[in-house]
Amino acid sequence: MKYQLAIIGGGPAGYTAAETAGKAGLKVVLFEKRSLGGVCLNEGCIPTKTLLYSAKTYDGARHAQKYAVTVPEVSFDLPKIIARKQKVVRKLVLGIKGKLTQAGVELVQGEAQLLDAHHVQCGETVYECDNLLLCTGSETFIPPIPGLESVPYWTHRDALDSKVLPKSLVIVGGGVIGMEFASFFNSLGVAVTVIEMLPEILGGGMDVEMAGLLRAEYAKRGIRFMLSTKVTAVEAGIKVHYEDANGAGSVEAEKLLMSVGRRPVMKGFGLENLPLERNARGGIVVDEQMRTSLPGVYVCGDLTGFSLLAHTAVREGEVAVHTILGKEDAMSYRAIPGVVYTNPEIAGVGETEESLRKKEIAHRVVKLPMAYSGRFVAENEGVNGVCKLLIAEDDTLLGAHLFGNPASEIIALAGMAIELKLTTEQWKRMVIPHPTVGEIFREAL
Repeated sequence: MKYQLAIIGGGPAGYTAAETAGKAGLKVVLFEKRSLGGVCLNEGCIPTKTLLYSAKTYDGARHAQKYAVTVPEVSFDLPKIIARKQKVVRKLVLGIKGKLTQAGVELVQGEAQLLDAHHVQCGETVYECDNLLLCTGSETFIPPIPGLESVPYWTHRDALDSKVLPKSLVIVGGGVIGMEFASFFNSLGVAVTVIEMLPEILGGGMDVEMAGLLRAEYAKRGIRFMLSTKVTAVEAGIKVHYEDANGAGSVEAEKLLMSVGRRPVMKGFGLENLPLERNARGGIVVDEQMRTSLPGVYVCGDLTGFSLLAHTAVREGEVAVHTILGKEDAMSYRAIPGVVYTNPEIAGVGETEESLRKKEIAHRVVKLPMAYSGRFVAENEGVNGVCKLLIAEDDTLLGAHLFGNPASEIIALAGMAIELKLTTEQWKRMVIPHPTVGEIFREAL
């Protein structure tokens, strides 16, 4: 069987590319060994946001009196929260399957193996293709901590499915995933401790000031943060040994959640059979069209090791297919938004103050309380927020960072301004509806 495009991996990059190519008339086959949607839909982005919304709703009900609303008795049902999460996932997986079927994409369930750049084997069948797109995603990284192998620790997948709340939880890793779970369990009354090796949570892309504001907010809510702290060993029980500036110590909890990061899946599908150019870190080299060093072979999503975000993967998949179709397109990473879906949220896009200082790029900083937005004040009683804009010498926007709800929904406004290289004067001419929290950008400008 011969196809114009074979895709390994049915996550955001894979299913987006498959649908785009199928709608354009290409004969496409998509291989997925688990469930369509990949990690993001099945055990990442969507499940966590579903749980977080339940926690946010519970928080809102508990503090409804701030808005002159009386809720006599507030409670939650964790098994039903988990069941609702599973229902949401099933619905969206079926939706993706329906769209791919409608686009004429052939779906193959099973483990695909690369034979070479133009042949993929799944089971006993060999599939021939003109173009190959690899979207194998990423997996949880578990560090080699002494004693960890004998401790029944959680990964994010286990935490998503647990129908019983622990009384206490230690989370190793204060990145985005770690903080979102810290937010969820804290809202439901669990005593949470976050251990982070770096001097601040959310290292690696998020604005340090916004991260500090979020940490301070959750510290007030009872989360214990242990920064610049290295986990040295783990004992059954659960007892986590660590070292910090003050020396060695230990902390105990009922459950342990390992959340130190993710890494691209590069084994188990025959990648070694393709002589692809690698970078110094072992990642696959791609150009702006997502092409590898082998003609007809493309790589998108987490496998690039560059931006492990679903929305990045979606755009990369589109660029790869457009290139195959002969359409002019190129991937830009200038304005990739990052969001932490805690309550309150933080979000950022473009450069940070730290990255600009490192690159020695001249800029000015504009900061404004979110209270300058009437809508924010109306919906966030007793809550502060911050809008920070980073502006270049030529008056174009370099970066934008927000602390406060709904940061996730309005950060795209700044992202478009960065991508289009709008000056502050051009951006101010855009009409933003009133009253919305998005007006904070006009106020800051």
